[in-house]
Amino acid sequence: MSDQYAEFQSRLRRLDRKTLNKGHGYTAKIRTDGLIVVEPRKVVRSRISLRSLLLFLAAGLLFKGFLMASLGFASYDQRVSQLAEGSFVERSGAFVMQSDPLSTRIAGQLLPLLR
Repeated sequence: MSDQYAEFQSRLRRLDRKTLNKGHGYTAKIRTDGLIVVEPRKVVRSRISLRSLLLFLAAGLLFKGFLMASLGFASYDQRVSQLAEGSFVERSGAFVMQSDPLSTRIAGQLLPLLR
């Protein structure tokens, strides 16, 4: 009797899982044999994870710090100000590449390694 009860509980859990999945909607398809099959609609998740976004941001900050340390702070700021006088794309690039405290600190740490 306990085997039958366990099998019944297993079937109930599967049905509950299917019902919860259908909360996002469902699609009905007709198979080649004429049977109508209802399946839950798949939830589309973002392909960009938080980890990859943070790694991209860290790489950008390291790149800015490397440029600041290799060009020098005055030369870097002069080049960014020249970039800010250009087209819309160049101005937005200058906005992204302007000096900030974190990239300046990174450049300070990289400066002794580059000399």
